Amino acid sequence: MNRRRAYAVALAASALVAGMGSARPTPTPTPTPTPSPSATQSDGTLQILTYRGYAEYGGISPKANWVGTFEKETGCRIAKLDTVQTAQDMETAAARPYDVISAGPVLAADLIERKQVQPIDPAKVTGYDDIDERFRDMSTVSGKVYGVPYLWGYHEFIYDSARARGDIEQAFASDRVALRDTPLTIADAALADGSVKEPFELTKDQLDRAMALLEGNKGRTYWKNPLDLVQGFATGTLDYAQATPYYRLLLQKAGMPVKTLKTDKTTGWVDSWMLGASVSDTTCAYRWLNWVTEPDAQRDAAAWVGLAPANAKACKGRAKLMCETYGRGKELDRVAFAVRPPGGCRADDGECTEYLAWTDRWQKLAK
Repeated sequence: MNRRRAYAVALAASALVAGMGSARPTPTPTPTPTPSPSATQSDGTLQILTYRGYAEYGGISPKANWVGTFEKETGCRIAKLDTVQTAQDMETAAARPYDVISAGPVLAADLIERKQVQPIDPAKVTGYDDIDERFRDMSTVSGKVYGVPYLWGYHEFIYDSARARGDIEQAFASDRVALRDTPLTIADAALADGSVKEPFELTKDQLDRAMALLEGNKGRTYWKNPLDLVQGFATGTLDYAQATPYYRLLLQKAGMPVKTLKTDKTTGWVDSWMLGASVSDTTCAYRWLNWVTEPDAQRDAAAWVGLAPANAKACKGRAKLMCETYGRGKELDRVAFAVRPPGGCRADDGECTEYLAWTDRWQKLAK
């Protein structure tokens, strides 16, 4: 690796670890003792499961010390804060009960189906109406609200302009491409096919075509840790990757000639906070939901992890760059936000494929 690329690795990796904020996280203190796994709040405590950076003991501002400041201002105590890195880790951890959990579309659907979460009363969540209506609709099932939208993002295909040309077909044909290791990546392959309008509602034929595009090259990489993207481009082993705009910014900040492929449509997702089904006294849980809906909390989280806040009022200060990068309003019309397939179509009459079919095909592909 030449000196310039070695520097790019160090700079981009450092930014990835520290986030887009100017300050580094403070050391994580020892959590308070874990209460009974029954996950109830009669003692004024909370057990929380979330992604790293979504809620921390320290952050880029006093408000971003989610745990300490929340406890001080509400009187509720965080007895357990479990954080994970990947969606697979989240699914495994969610097997045990928590009071509140941040979930993406696939896990959220599973939790609702398994009755591990209970409906939320939006009237008890201050600022709920400030969240984009399309995000609120994604967390509503049969007229019941099951989630408070928190952070969102979308994928784009990036490429090394010094080595490759900006063509989506070439990206899928290349063996020097990294795709995100999730069955939902099938939706991106379906969009690349050019004939699909609803990438999360695929017929069997559409699923087969998307898989044929993915199976056409066995040498590609499937990434779980975003650091693999940084290292891949910085060392010259990657020409293309499925990533988020945040990672593109990191690579560009490190001096890499990375650009975005032009596509008509892309896929995105929303992570929302959900309320555990076993929570009998929801007082502290609603205080937490109110806390993470406030602009200040979402602003810090967005800047910290490189995603966009669901609350539009958070698009100032530290989160302004993320909001500008991901866009809002009509710019979101090109984003097909993820649902667990089959989405709004019927799978029982063959209209579209079940998510189980997606996971089975993906496991065989990415093993």
